[in-house]
Amino acid sequence: MILTDQLIFKNIAKHISLIDSEIQYLWSLMKKISLDKKEYILSQGKICNKIYFVDQGSLRAYNVNENGKESTIMFAVSDWWITAMDSFMNQKASSLTIVALENSTILELDYDNLQTLLLKIPKFERFFRILFQNAYIREQRRTLHNISMSTEERYVQFIKKYPAIVEKITQKQIASYLGVTPEFLSALKNNADS
Repeated sequence: MILTDQLIFKNIAKHISLIDSEIQYLWSLMKKISLDKKEYILSQGKICNKIYFVDQGSLRAYNVNENGKESTIMFAVSDWWITAMDSFMNQKASSLTIVALENSTILELDYDNLQTLLLKIPKFERFFRILFQNAYIREQRRTLHNISMSTEERYVQFIKKYPAIVEKITQKQIASYLGVTPEFLSALKNNADS
């Protein structure tokens, strides 16, 4: 297997160029994991000490509040990265749970190995800065859309922006991402269809 054919290296190549020894070094720090549908890789309240790259499949990160209400924070499909950012960066208890939505294959990089990687190959500072910057921009846009758009507009935008995710998730999960009840989303969809 040629490592540069791996999806993760195509993902990284969008932002930085690596030589063979750097590719080999990063690969040596990562662990490939197969997940079953509904398998958890992080539970709320635990410290997240890993960042994950989704090679195949899809994952969901969500929070459960004190009343038991689930709020989906993000989804990740093939070629996306996912972690509980606050917990990972600050090494504190996570407010998120991350679960596989289907049988999936992920690559994990733990916190200590990331720190070593950043010291040994400084160009990864640029890659992870861009990755985290893009995540911040995405979340800021989502917040802005939540306060400036109707639920119907946000639903239509979600469907257009994430067609690969829509096929893999339930209406309940979409509703929890949009911040509405499944019943409200169902009524919204029925009105749109009439």
